[in-house]
Amino acid sequence: MATQRYTVKDRQFWKIIISLLFASLFIFANMYAVQPLLPVFVDEFQVSVSTASLALSLTIIGLILGLIVLGFFSDRNGRKSYIIYSLLGSAIPFFIIPLTDSFAVLLILRFIQGFALAGVPAAALAYISEEIDLKNIAYATALYISSNALGGMLGRVLTGYLTDHFSWQLSFYAFAVTGLLLFAAVVYLLPPSQNFKSSHLSFAKDIEGFLFHLKNPALLVVFGLGAILQVSFTGIWTYLPFHLEAPPYSMSLQAISYLFFAYGIGVIGSPLAGRAAEKFGLRNVRLAGVFILSAGIFMTLSPYLWMIVVGLCVTCLGFFTSHSLTAASVGQQAAHHKGSASSLYLVSYYIGVAAGSSLLSPLWTAAGWSGLVLFTAILPLLYITFITLFRKKAGSTAR
Repeated sequence: MATQRYTVKDRQFWKIIISLLFASLFIFANMYAVQPLLPVFVDEFQVSVSTASLALSLTIIGLILGLIVLGFFSDRNGRKSYIIYSLLGSAIPFFIIPLTDSFAVLLILRFIQGFALAGVPAAALAYISEEIDLKNIAYATALYISSNALGGMLGRVLTGYLTDHFSWQLSFYAFAVTGLLLFAAVVYLLPPSQNFKSSHLSFAKDIEGFLFHLKNPALLVVFGLGAILQVSFTGIWTYLPFHLEAPPYSMSLQAISYLFFAYGIGVIGSPLAGRAAEKFGLRNVRLAGVFILSAGIFMTLSPYLWMIVVGLCVTCLGFFTSHSLTAASVGQQAAHHKGSASSLYLVSYYIGVAAGSSLLSPLWTAAGWSGLVLFTAILPLLYITFITLFRKKAGSTAR
């Protein structure tokens, strides 16, 4: 039987937020820890840029597989266990990876790690949609997304700093220990689900419900937007270290890693976007976020470092505004199998990560920073334009 949902006035609301913040911090720090290390991997393992980028994109592929599998089972078995064991399972490979001198083994372990990472994102959004009062879901989701941004920022900055001063191996051991500590904290703090309803249907029926989301045009638009946003955002950040380590900037890994503090704008921007959506409407604020994202990317075309830094901050504001509200809309659009719907959104979102990290490598090689920036800035605008025209055409046809 469903119980009353939590609001911002409830202590349990904040225990949920703190628990998911801890879990998200580690998961996203883990996921993106290798991004500033790609030039290091090129030199140390003597691999190409595109091969080095697999350290991120194979992690994402493992994550995508995990989202499909774990999101499906979280609709049957509950949310909390998938969240807490994701922390444990993704911390352990950090103890093993530094022991290998084979880049192929490193990639295999990162793939496995990516699968383990999926428990948190597969269950967290569904957990929020079930346990938090409807009036506060957008705000709670925005807080969760902001912790995604904070984790991604800290992972990149700390890895870059520790690698520059010590070694990348030491940074991985630090992540391993931190993961175990946060695992213990989340086990203690995260409240059990009160409103979760387990699916007692056959696997065939559950799969039918899972695939039903792919027949929902409104959700397909959301899934597509998630992918497009990440192609642009990940593309910029993946190739930024290569752009800035070359003349005329010739920046060190530590200095480049400090630029990831721009993610702090996302930490602030996501909750503000949630509040703005309550006042001005989710779709309007999300659209504004897309335009801000593209404007920020265009700004990084400047030859001046200070303008690139400003552009990166604007990019983060636009991305986390549009992403947090896109994620929030999934739970509203899906009438059932919310865990599966959230997982499908994240699958599309992380397909965008994989595409932005590896599939844009030929564009980087052929057209450099200018070509990459033009493509990633224009892509979200084209998608929004296409969807708007399609909706207008569909509306006129219906009349």
